[in-house]
Amino acid sequence: MTEDTTHAPASGGRLLGAIERIGNKVPHPAILFLALVVLVIALSQALAWANVHATYEVAVPIEQAEQQPHDVDGSTLGGAEQVAPDGDESALPDEYEVKTQKAEVKGLLTADAIRFMFTSFISNFMGFTAMGIILVVMIGVGIAETSGLIGALIRKLVRTASGASLTYLIVFVGVLSSIASDAGYLVLIPLGGAAFYSVGRHPLAGIAAAFAGVAGGFGVNILITPTDAVLTEIANESIELVGGAKIDLTANLWFSIASTLLITVIGGLITSRIIEPRLGEYDESEAPEGGPGSIADATPNAADEVSAEAESRGLRLAGLWSLAAVALIGLLSFPPGAPLRDADTGDLFGQSPFMSSLVLLIAIVFFAAGYGYGRGAGTLRGATAIIDAITRSWAALAGLLLLFLLIAQFIAYFNYSNMATIIAVRMGDLLEHSSLGTPVLLVLVVLITVVVDLIMPQAIAKWALLAPILIPLFARLDVAPEVVLAAYRVGDSPANILTPIMPYFPLIVVFAARWRRSAGIGTIMALMVPYFVAFTVAWTALLVVWQVVGLPWGPG
Repeated sequence: MTEDTTHAPASGGRLLGAIERIGNKVPHPAILFLALVVLVIALSQALAWANVHATYEVAVPIEQAEQQPHDVDGSTLGGAEQVAPDGDESALPDEYEVKTQKAEVKGLLTADAIRFMFTSFISNFMGFTAMGIILVVMIGVGIAETSGLIGALIRKLVRTASGASLTYLIVFVGVLSSIASDAGYLVLIPLGGAAFYSVGRHPLAGIAAAFAGVAGGFGVNILITPTDAVLTEIANESIELVGGAKIDLTANLWFSIASTLLITVIGGLITSRIIEPRLGEYDESEAPEGGPGSIADATPNAADEVSAEAESRGLRLAGLWSLAAVALIGLLSFPPGAPLRDADTGDLFGQSPFMSSLVLLIAIVFFAAGYGYGRGAGTLRGATAIIDAITRSWAALAGLLLLFLLIAQFIAYFNYSNMATIIAVRMGDLLEHSSLGTPVLLVLVVLITVVVDLIMPQAIAKWALLAPILIPLFARLDVAPEVVLAAYRVGDSPANILTPIMPYFPLIVVFAARWRRSAGIGTIMALMVPYFVAFTVAWTALLVVWQVVGLPWGPG
């Protein structure tokens, strides 16, 4: 067999290899974010001395509309509030109005800014939602992993899915995972690596496929997600600027369903045709100490060596305990007046306690399933084993928590400086003063959103800035608001898989290092560049064709 049959085409392989080599020369993520903090401080002060500013209209929560100035997510600048990562934004206010504001770059070397940096250091970290999410989810996932349930489920999965369908299944489930907040990052991505490894395929390809689905397709789904509610409300407040008809939650549903299928197909093809040939056979000598997939020796040998009979007994008991947990959650959610329904409207979805507590509910289900499996298979014996499993899973996250500390400071200082706001406004102005046709303008909307996403991954923060600029602009061209929102969705997600600023990007590096000890930022970027290019091009083409043909974007 020639080398060309096991590797990507020479030109593409050399390019991706160069990206990986250069990317892996980037300092440790902790050092990188420390350097970014210093850069933001210095750059903000230089721009403040130059009196850089921008006037714009932005959608802000009604209850905070009279407070000045505002950050892009509605929190007051100079406070300790933190922008939530994608997927945890359902807790944000659901009523917005548009205000005209002036953003000036705020230097971080002034007395007020220095005071802010010192006094908000701890609250920035404590308010960084990703930290709490991963610790809570790992309570359940740690039990499920240590008991051996994850391994048993993977074996079941690969027995029922063929080699090709496994790839598409992982990408598809990754796209759907946005309905369950950030659980896809924490559960599906490491599972993808383990699933590929269990069938003799390269585990990094499984991680890449799952990451592509979870992050690259985050903006769409075949269902209505919590983020849809807030994006729609912001769009409707921006529509009021031109007096148009408001849109509803399902305004992009048909386009989202088609996009979900597109992302699944493209993601599967990229994985099998480019990523796996480039990676070749998995060499277990690349694995870290402890063996392939090890997490600081977190998994006891008892979970690795169970008989088929014990595994079947454990899976049965895991199913029963899972059903019990789901039944309990159902009792708290479905009856009229249930505690997890909205106290005022009675709604179960949208801005409800049920949607706000999805991460905890998922952790409870995983805990119940893992505990049930451990009891049935004999891999968890006593309360001490449960406590040990949780503490080991948390101990493996120590390095990630340090990264979260630095990421939280970077985001807080960057938001305080107003630089992200001004960048987004200036790019929107370029669109407004162009004289291009609608399809070309839609492509530019996608590209601008991609660029802004590299520095501001939060979906709602970007839309709050861009919607009041883009929706009135396209209204003057007789382009419906749902078209603009669809274009925003296309540009919002693909860059998530490339930007190290995305809160979960360092976590993906940690997952990759379980299988290749030398894995770094460059490794992940080289894996994800083909997905980014393919998703952006194919998805944008779908958007343009949809608009030109005049297909309905959603029901009604």
